[in-house]
Amino acid sequence: MTTTKQTTAEIRAARAKRDRRKKIIRLVVGRGGAYAVLIGFAMAMLFPFLYMAATALKTPDDTFRYPPKILPRTAATAEVDGAEVDLYSVEIPGSGTDSVYLAESGVAAGLFASLDDPETTIAWPLEFATDTGNTATIDGEALPVYSVRQGDEVADLALVRNTAVGRFVGLDDATVETYAVVRTAERAESIDPQWQNFTEIIELRDFDRSLTNTILVTLLVVGGTLFTSITGGYAFSRLRFPGRNAIFLAYVGSIMIPFVVLIIPLFRLMVSLGWVNTLGSLVWPFIFNAYGTFLMRQFFVSIPKDLEEAAYIDGAKRWRILWSIFVPLSWPAIATLATFMFLYAWNSFIWPLVSINGANSEDFVLTIALQTLGGQAGEGPNLIFAAIVLSVIIPFTVFVFAQRYFVENVATSGIK
Repeated sequence: MTTTKQTTAEIRAARAKRDRRKKIIRLVVGRGGAYAVLIGFAMAMLFPFLYMAATALKTPDDTFRYPPKILPRTAATAEVDGAEVDLYSVEIPGSGTDSVYLAESGVAAGLFASLDDPETTIAWPLEFATDTGNTATIDGEALPVYSVRQGDEVADLALVRNTAVGRFVGLDDATVETYAVVRTAERAESIDPQWQNFTEIIELRDFDRSLTNTILVTLLVVGGTLFTSITGGYAFSRLRFPGRNAIFLAYVGSIMIPFVVLIIPLFRLMVSLGWVNTLGSLVWPFIFNAYGTFLMRQFFVSIPKDLEEAAYIDGAKRWRILWSIFVPLSWPAIATLATFMFLYAWNSFIWPLVSINGANSEDFVLTIALQTLGGQAGEGPNLIFAAIVLSVIIPFTVFVFAQRYFVENVATSGIK
C-alpha cells in the first residue's frame, strides 16, 4: 500500500512538473513572439527617422550613393611624402584586400579572361604577360592566350582587349603593390559624421532666426492657450450665469468649423489691425482654443465640490481656489493640452504661409524656412535633412517627456 501511495504521489508530482514546464514554455513563446512582433513594427516605424538623422550627417556625395548606406561615410585619405592622397580598397594577390594609394596611372594593360570561366576577368599590365602563341575561342571569337604572372602565381589567360590600369602601393609597406582600373577601383571609406552640417544650415538664410521665432511663437501660444483654457474651463464648470450651457455649446461647436473657412476673414482682420507680417498674427488668433476650454472644463467637473466648499469655509476666493486647488489637481490635463498645443503651434504651416510675406524672412518660422530651404539647398539634401532634424528634435523631446500624462490618472480627492 505504501509503495502504491508513493508511486501515485510521484506520478502527480511528475505530472505537475510537466504542466509547469508546458506553462512556462507557452508563456515564454507567447510573450517572446509578441515582443518580437512589436519590436519589428517599432523598427519599421523608426527606420525612416533613423535614416533621416544619419543622412543629416552625410556629405552630398555620400547622400547620392547607390546602393545607399545608413551610416555616414567619407573617402579615406592619408599623407604620403607630404602630399594628401586618396586611399583605395583593392585586392592584392596573395594578401587579400588592403588599403592602398594610387602611385601611377595610365599603365598599359590588358583585360584578361579565364579560360575555364570567361566571365571572370582581370585587368593586368602587359609587362607581366607573355604571349604563348596559342588562341582560345570565347563567344565565337579567337583570342590570343598569354601567360600572366600575378605575384608568385602564373596562369594562362585570354586577352580580351587592351586597357589601362593604375599602380596601387600599400600604405604601410611600399613593397606591396597591385594593379586595377582606376575608374572602377573601390575607394576606402571611414565612418565620419559631418556635424558641421548643422552649423552650416543654421548660418544659411537666418535659419537660427526662424528657429528662435518658432520657439517664441510656440511658447506664447501654449502659455496663452493654457491661461484662457484654464480660466474658461473653470468658469463653465463652476460659475453659474445666464446662458452658460448655450454659450458653452456654441463655443465647443466652433471646433467643427474647418480652419480653411476662417483663413480669409482672419486675414482681413489681421490687415485691419495691422498685424500682417508680424509674429503677433501667429499668436493672438490661437490663444483662445475651444478644444482646450472643453478639455479643462470636463476635467474640472470631475473634481469633488467638497474641496471647493472646504476652501470657501476657510475664506478662499474663486481665484485662489482655481490656482491653489484645481490647477494642482489637473496637471495631467494641463500637460496633455500643453503638448497638443505645442505640436500644433510648432508644426503650423498654412497660416504662417498666408500671414507672413515671403520677402519678410526675419519673421519666418521653421515650416516656412524649410519650404524656402528646398530651393537654396536643393543640391545638398544632407543640409535639408539637417534642418529637418533641428526642427524635429525639440517637439520629439517634449513628446517623450510628456507622453506619460496621456494615460496617467489623477487622484482628485482624498475624501472617502
